[in-house]
Amino acid sequence: MTKENIALFTIFGGTGDLAKRKLYPSLFRLFRKGNLKKHFAIIGTARRDWTDEYYREIVKETLVDLDPTEKELAEFCGHFYYQAHNVTDTEHYDTLKTLADKLDEDYQLQGNRIFYLAMAPQFFGTITSHLASQEIVTETGFNRLIIEKPFGNDFYSAEKLNKEIREAFNEEQIYRIDHYLGKEMVQNISAIRFGNTIFEALWNKNYIDNVQITFAESIGVEERGGYYEKSGALKDMIQNHVLQVVSLLAMDEPSVFSQEAILAEKVKALNAIRIYTEEEARQNFVRGQYREGQLDSQKFISYKEEHNVHEDSQIETFVAGKFHIDNFRWEGVPFYVRTGKRLTEKGTRISIVFKPVPVNVFREQDQKAPDAETIQSNVLTIYIQPTEGFSLSLNGKEVGQGFNLHPVKLDFRHSSETMGNSPEAYEKLILDCLNGDGTNFTHWDEVAQSWRIVDVIRRAWDKDSDPIPTYPSATMGPKCAFDLLKNDGFDWIWKPDEWYRDNHKLS
Repeated sequence: MTKENIALFTIFGGTGDLAKRKLYPSLFRLFRKGNLKKHFAIIGTARRDWTDEYYREIVKETLVDLDPTEKELAEFCGHFYYQAHNVTDTEHYDTLKTLADKLDEDYQLQGNRIFYLAMAPQFFGTITSHLASQEIVTETGFNRLIIEKPFGNDFYSAEKLNKEIREAFNEEQIYRIDHYLGKEMVQNISAIRFGNTIFEALWNKNYIDNVQITFAESIGVEERGGYYEKSGALKDMIQNHVLQVVSLLAMDEPSVFSQEAILAEKVKALNAIRIYTEEEARQNFVRGQYREGQLDSQKFISYKEEHNVHEDSQIETFVAGKFHIDNFRWEGVPFYVRTGKRLTEKGTRISIVFKPVPVNVFREQDQKAPDAETIQSNVLTIYIQPTEGFSLSLNGKEVGQGFNLHPVKLDFRHSSETMGNSPEAYEKLILDCLNGDGTNFTHWDEVAQSWRIVDVIRRAWDKDSDPIPTYPSATMGPKCAFDLLKNDGFDWIWKPDEWYRDNHKLS
């Protein structure tokens, strides 16, 4: 039987894009499944002067794609309330407390409160201090705070922000959301590793040649030019999403599958990542910025032509790099990462490249065969999005006379029906927060170490006076990203641009 969760949600930034696109549909799915029933209420706050009725109509509009019935809409939206709110005005928090206390009594919420800060980070400290000083946090139930990224701009700003928040909430009450940790196949990394002896026994430097992680987007920065000018791909993707995936891949097996044990192993893995000198950072990390390009008949503008982007911008829209993990398990195994805007295809995938067999016993069978001298490496690929599943490439015998080897692939993909019924990432994470489970959220020790790793790279690039390398839109990044692997004798496993070039759709 589905557990009913009891809580009052207060969403700061309740009129914003995140609330409309992700939060309200996710809360509705939880309601439809019975995770939220009668004993919940939602307060939306923002500067706009809306009524409860108008707010509810906006919420209804966000649910159209979920095909709700009129009865579902009426029941669900009846739990929504709105308050115009200036986050710097103490009196507004007094009004918020009055409404929260009333709803707590009306819906029998037992003092359970979740505060979702879906707004700019510079307001986090102000909001949390007022929640404490005006006694909106309760003593009778649980109080939990969900925070969106970015969590700081570097280690020092993140540390300052964390100290401000910790004056009102302890670490166990803080849920720093990284929506990638809610994705099905990211959560499947642990299942694939720790649930299969054939992988976990080989999950080390003795058998793995390199690890490749790609977060590719086919879109440009769109309306986020102003944000990207301050962030860039390094801070937007590497510091959080990418390093979280690295930690899941590199961590040792926890003693038990619990929040505390998993966190401890992830932090150990992050602490083992080598923090480069600035010179090492320049050698191991490269960047790029997309310029105009064309894929088939579709033309794309350059980053510098995007809205709110400076005409002389040196901000990166692409990052590729190599992490070294200095521990017994991973010594000498490079973890290659890349992420970028306006690449050939949208896709997030992980490739675990195993070492080739030490001796090719088939070499003498047929010297005329083009692959007689080379046996291809086995590769385990984990597909995170848009397709979800995994594959394993093997070497098998080609049909016919002789022993020519032929690559074969064991492939599993979740069906569209299965994924259509699967909880969306935000839905999973909100339910985890309701249940007090912080396993799939980012903790301060992880945030702090991620910033320490990334800050050196950022400083090295900021001191570089050379023009930023560029790459044509719809390609897979600048030449230096490919040279990074070639210099080590490797190549990127995923090369979607090759198909388009072979079919004369990309020059």
